[in-house]
Amino acid sequence: MSTILIVDDDDAFRESLAETIADLGHSIVQATSGKAALAHLKRDEPVDCLFLDLRLPDMNGIEVLEQVRTMTSRQNLAVVVLTGFATSDNTIHAMRLGAFDHLTKPVGRSTIADLLHKISASERTVSTVAPPTDHVDDRVPRLLGNSEALRDVQKQIGRAATSDSTVLITGETGTGKEVAARVLHDASKRKDRPFVAINCAAIPEDLLESELFGHVKGAFTGAISDRPGRFIQANGGTLFLDEIGDLPLSMQAKLLRAIQERVVTPVGSDKPLPIDVRIVAATHRDLAQEVVQRTFRGDLFYRLNVIPVMLPPLRERPADIIPLASHFLAITAAGGGPLKSLSASAEARLLSHAWPGNVRELRNAMERVAALARGAQVTDDDLAFLVNATPALLASDMSAGLLDLPLPEAIERLERASIERALTQTAGNRAEAARKLGISRQSLYTKLAAYKLG
Repeated sequence: MSTILIVDDDDAFRESLAETIADLGHSIVQATSGKAALAHLKRDEPVDCLFLDLRLPDMNGIEVLEQVRTMTSRQNLAVVVLTGFATSDNTIHAMRLGAFDHLTKPVGRSTIADLLHKISASERTVSTVAPPTDHVDDRVPRLLGNSEALRDVQKQIGRAATSDSTVLITGETGTGKEVAARVLHDASKRKDRPFVAINCAAIPEDLLESELFGHVKGAFTGAISDRPGRFIQANGGTLFLDEIGDLPLSMQAKLLRAIQERVVTPVGSDKPLPIDVRIVAATHRDLAQEVVQRTFRGDLFYRLNVIPVMLPPLRERPADIIPLASHFLAITAAGGGPLKSLSASAEARLLSHAWPGNVRELRNAMERVAALARGAQVTDDDLAFLVNATPALLASDMSAGLLDLPLPEAIERLERASIERALTQTAGNRAEAARKLGISRQSLYTKLAAYKLG
């Protein structure tokens, strides 16, 4: 049984609402003005939920709600705002102040019963992991997690940090490859020197050489001055080459030369410049298979794959899911938002999700519920947007007999099906389809041509 405070100066409506809530098994306290309600709340008497009318004789409901949120003991109180006429302004303002819901009068019994059930579920303190109270500074890169799989990665990075050897980080999209690279840099002797990152899939092919090696004035139209490339910018530090698998073959040869000879030649110049950089590359692709398919140079692959580090997908380290989710909620709170925790039903939902987008998807999900969840605790209902498409996709693949095919043919069929599905979902928008597939537009165009898909 909960104690409900109803604040409304309409006697008939207030008493009717009180009767309904009492019939549902709850204790009722009533007030007819904002000041009376605030006085009751300041006495720290038990109140589990507040039904608050917007129009009151002495002050409006938004003003009452603002004052409620300044009370330390009432910051997470579930507040249901009532109004005879909802507007976008009062709805948005109420929700911004953390109202659990905003209802328009009259309110039916079933609506009230359902709402009180949701409030009760959100307030049960049954989370198995307490939200972290330290290490929530998001500016410091960390590979968070205590699973055995991630512990192995942390140990690999610690050992790799003692040398200057080239590191190749592999893993699915969203597993945190750039974070791992930054952690490696910060743990190395180069930590006080620059960390420079470039996404090889995001730079047009005709600009990549200039981006990497720089150019001199007059090298091409628009080159109005000398410009150092990323190798020079990273001199003495670490150069992170993200999505190295998307590097065009023509640039792969030039990159190999720079790594082997430790010199770069800016575009338009004939003077090689010595460089001292540690190379850390990353990709979500299987470069060994790309070498077999002759879409990636074998000599460059072996130059990059000196110290391999593979980041496991989130679905293979379920022990990290709840601690990571709690950490991301704490980051939001550290930025000024309300601190929310996870209910048991929310934890079950998180553990059952396949996380195709890995840690990035989890972080985005927690940012979303931190902003939109109505109670102090995140519930299963708050996470209803998480939909597992992976099991169904795998089932259809298996029914099509992919597992019985030679690997190259199985990969081709799966790639073709994935591309066709992405294009259908995006109504033919190739840029959006590439983003859904986790590949560059250039890679998508190459595969469209290879598979004769338009």
